[in-house]
Amino acid sequence: MQQRNIGSHQVPAIGLGCMNLSHAYGHPPSEADAITLLHRAFELGVRHFDTAALYGFGSNETLVGKALKSLRGEIHLASKCGMTGVDGKRVIDGRPETLVKTIDEALQRLQTDHIDLYYLHRWDKSVPIEESMGALSKMVEEGKVGALGLSEVSADTLRKAHAVHPITAVQTEYSLWTRNAEIAVLDLCREIGATFVAFSPIGRGFLCGGIDRPEQLVEGDIRRGMPRFQEPYLSANQEWMAKFATLAAENNCSMAQLCLAWLLTRGEHVLPIPGTTSLAHLEENVGALELVLSEETLGKLNELINPNTVQGPRYPAATQQEIDTEEFA
Repeated sequence: MQQRNIGSHQVPAIGLGCMNLSHAYGHPPSEADAITLLHRAFELGVRHFDTAALYGFGSNETLVGKALKSLRGEIHLASKCGMTGVDGKRVIDGRPETLVKTIDEALQRLQTDHIDLYYLHRWDKSVPIEESMGALSKMVEEGKVGALGLSEVSADTLRKAHAVHPITAVQTEYSLWTRNAEIAVLDLCREIGATFVAFSPIGRGFLCGGIDRPEQLVEGDIRRGMPRFQEPYLSANQEWMAKFATLAAENNCSMAQLCLAWLLTRGEHVLPIPGTTSLAHLEENVGALELVLSEETLGKLNELINPNTVQGPRYPAATQQEIDTEEFA
């Protein structure tokens, strides 16, 4: 099984994003079903589990803590601060006093005395990154956190943060159809020895096939507000899906596995964390670790799906303003 290094830890090269076990894509599974899935992930060899204070406004950390408490010494646990739920609304707040409060709440919910990797979920642009990093650095000194990460930041911000405290990982959306990490951050992570953790590696489910109309997305599904899942972009991006499905068939794999296998070729520091509520999809995703793609297949993939062939921004304009990146792609 392919492995990835995250600081001093080594984990299998596909982790599990836990967000959709509590919110984001419509109706989450029951607690019992979610715990079954988390345990099955461990049985399949997954060791890196990713959660956040934001997910389910704390309920996802509670779920992960309950499910994995007995396995705590055998897993690599990541969570995030700096973006939480306040009065039922998502709030970005990177003030040191807020981050200090969040870590103590997270440790309680996760039923652990430390978090292996703790991210600043979003850079609060009203607070200098150095101030937020100073607060996070103290958490490492106190033993509450093992290593620090950033999520959705530009290379410039990454350099500033890394100068305050070593950054062990950067988490950003990255897939065949979302490539802005390739502008600068992916290479900078390699340069400074940080793991690049790719969330939404299957294009929020679009690259699995089957999402043909906006009406398929249920009430409460965050994709209902994302331009790529609305017209005219949804239909425009469907134009290359048949060829993508053919490439998957030619490689005797699913489209999801093709997405993940492609990501694993982007660097030995790249760690995808697909999320799912389906046991079958979980097993399928982990199976991508056995897939080896030829140079010919990689060439066809990059020609078929790239910033020139993908239509529409990944977030609406208001959300784009919150994210620190070189270019929205």
